[in-house]
Parts: sequence; C-alpha cells; structure tokens
Amino acid sequence: MTRALRRSLARATSAVALSFAALMGSAPAHASGAEDFYKGKTLRVIVGYAVGGGYDVYGRFFAEQFSRFLPGAPTIIVQNMPGGGSFVAAKYLYGAAPRDGTYFGCLSQTLALDAAMNEDPSTFDVTKLNYVGRLLDNVDVGTGLPGASFKSFDDARKREIIVGATGGASPGYLVPAALQKFGGAKFKIVSGYGGSADINLAAERKEVDVIGSIGLALIMQRSPAWVTEREAPILYQIAIKRHPLLPYVPAISELGLSDEGTSVLKAIGASSEIGRSIMTTPGVPPERLAAVRAAFQTMLKDPAFLESAKKRDIPIFGATGEELDDITRDVMKTPQSVLDITKALMKQ
Repeated sequence: MTRALRRSLARATSAVALSFAALMGSAPAHASGAEDFYKGKTLRVIVGYAVGGGYDVYGRFFAEQFSRFLPGAPTIIVQNMPGGGSFVAAKYLYGAAPRDGTYFGCLSQTLALDAAMNEDPSTFDVTKLNYVGRLLDNVDVGTGLPGASFKSFDDARKREIIVGATGGASPGYLVPAALQKFGGAKFKIVSGYGGSADINLAAERKEVDVIGSIGLALIMQRSPAWVTEREAPILYQIAIKRHPLLPYVPAISELGLSDEGTSVLKAIGASSEIGRSIMTTPGVPPERLAAVRAAFQTMLKDPAFLESAKKRDIPIFGATGEELDDITRDVMKTPQSVLDITKALMKQ
C-alpha cells in the first residue's frame, strides 16, 4: 500500500469516526429534549369515531401502551370526536389542537381521499398532518349478521339490501354508494350512525341488513367464526386484492362493471394501506416528531407490547410514519376525473 493511499484511508476513517461520534452525541440530546418536554404532561388521542368500533379499539390500545416508549412517560388519554367520517376530528387536529406533539389522532383510513375531494382544500391540507406510524394495514368489510337471508354480493345485485353507514365521507357510506352506482348493487343506504358498534346494534334490531364498513381485525377479535366458519354473509372487502382470510369474498376492485367504475373502486380500496394508523398535528418540531416516530417503531418491536396485542386479539402489522406520509401524497395526486365521480357519490 502506498503512503498516499494510507493517508487517504486514514482521512476517510477519521471522517467516518467523527460522523459516527456526532450521531452518537446527538441522539441522546434529541431523546433528552423529548423527555424534558413530555415529562409530566397529559397527551390526548382523538378518535374520529364513537366508542366501541375498530378505530376506537386501536386508538385506546395505542394510548394505553405508548407512554412506556415515549421519553418522559407522559399520561395519555383518549377523546372520541365522531362526525363526518372522522373529518370533524381531522379538522380539529389541523386547526385547533396544539401543534407541539401533545395531540394525536386515529382517523379514517380514507382521510386523504376525502381531503382530495374537499371542495375548499385551502382550509385543510391533509399532507401537513404528520403520521406517526401504522398499527395495522386494515381491510374493512361489508357484512350482514349470522342468519341473514342473503349470502353474497350477487344477492345484492338481485334484491334490495339496507346498509347502515356513518357520515357521507366514511367508507361505510362511500363504498356501498360506489357499488350501487358501478357494481350493480341494489343497496339502500341509511347513514348517520356513530360507528360500526351502533350499526351492529341496528342490524340486531333489524333496522338495517348490512354493516357498511367494519374492520376485519375487529371481527376476528370479537366474532372470529363469522370468518373462520363463514357464519356471517360478508359481501365485499374494501381493498384492491383479497385478504388471505377472505379468499371467497371479492375485493371491491373486482366488482366494477365498467373501466370508469373499476378506477373509482380501486382508488377507494387503496385506503386499506393506511389502515389503523396514528397521526399528529402539523407544525410539530422536527426533532420531537423524530423522537415520537422512533418511539412508535420501538413499541412495534417490543415483546411485551406484541404479547399484549396477541392476548387481546389485536393484530399488528406496522409501517413507518414516513411511508404513510408518502401514501397520502400519492392519493392527493388521484386524477380529478376519478375524484369528481367519487365526490358525486357522496352527494347522492
């Protein structure tokens, strides 16, 4: 080895060592700053739906667990803020909540698509909300209760079936409306319920036939035989491909009767990638946001966290906040023609 080459390698090694030392020195400083900020504070998780549904289950599980991993171990409480398919909660996080990393949200997986269709987007830029991470890539389904007089989506193409839904911006309304227009379904949609738990009660009282949107994970937690034994008639899954647990149930992307309809249904189905995720407000200081995201990823790998989720039948399949931010930006690029069609469905 020549003397010049040895000097070059020595300089490179020294530079790497200095960079590593800088990184090692800065990481504790960031963690220390977050710990100083969060210690003794009370944080809030805003759930955009009523108590008892899938979003509520995951929002509360996050609130229960996350304090152990966040520097400073703050107290975390949950506040339900239903309305507008979680748009009420989203606007609160965007415009009213403190922008300091003390407020989090568990909101609709279709939030980005809903925002893209917003007639006045200047009042609410969904890309400014920061995702912390995903707890589960979620597939919602439309299902009747055991003992229903219908069995499959083909039956919905032959006879009127009453579907219970939340607000017009929610998957529980939007998907049946899209399938009514583009999939040949004879759905009659009754909206205004607070969440899937309320719709389930309405179905038990025979007010509606189908829960328009309920998480597959929630069904597996509470009534797994609906899936494993096919006890309940599941008509569709809100996804772009069939879930391994439901190979016999069509994804909505399969049910369009035209190219135009298929494009709309695919755009809606893509929301399953967001699933049950946690976000925070715009304007959180970058170092604090990085600390929160790092704590979330540590939580996802923690054996005690995973064991607790397993015991309570809460499936976990995580993703990073950065990945979810990218998905949101992609959804906001959906062609205007598809957005116009989807928006019209919500005004029926």
